Amino acid sequence: MNRFINMLLLFLLIPTMLMAIYVGFDLPVTFLKTTGAFIPNRDEIFLGLGLLIFIVNLRRSIRRWMGIRIVSKQTKFKWNAPVSSTRKRRIVTYTALEVLVMTFVGIALYKVTPQAWAPSLAYLFGAFDNLIFAIVGLKGNHYRVGLSSKALIVADREVILLYFKGLRKISVQQQSIYFDYIKGLQLTFPSDCIEDEQRAEFFKLLEEQVDTDRVFFSKNLV
Repeated sequence: MNRFINMLLLFLLIPTMLMAIYVGFDLPVTFLKTTGAFIPNRDEIFLGLGLLIFIVNLRRSIRRWMGIRIVSKQTKFKWNAPVSSTRKRRIVTYTALEVLVMTFVGIALYKVTPQAWAPSLAYLFGAFDNLIFAIVGLKGNHYRVGLSSKALIVADREVILLYFKGLRKISVQQQSIYFDYIKGLQLTFPSDCIEDEQRAEFFKLLEEQVDTDRVFFSKNLV
């Protein structure tokens, strides 16, 4: 989910930056027979792009905050633990990169042309939200893995929700656990979310939640 959102934000950045450059430097737009400063409806275009970028960031933000809120209710889970220290270090690295890139993009857009204030604010909102989410999640130990009788959820910078309904196979390959469902659907769970000393207990409880007569459970998981 997070990778898809970042790719979508990058995709939206391309037309936004091109528009900002044409307007900010008043470059000629041959096919419109005008220059950047006189592009028709340029304010509306910037506003529309800004709204799209804001909606994308807001959707990710809501999903993340809801994820850590759900998994923080520890009594509702059969197994619930903070993500591993390895996972936390990766979260810090990737979140810091996201914050720096989005902050740079937001400032750069406004510097090129103040008329790009809407997309600039949208990217800065994303940077600020990422920063606050990282501080709250790490300081409060809210990044967790929860296992219930119906689903497995990981809530950190990614929110991964894996239901057991329709499940046919659970297997492991490198640092990922694969959940294979009916109709060919395959979802993955990052096994490095769990500390090494907790894996035996986790996989034991995971096996207890599935019907082993219908679900193949690999014995190489631990």
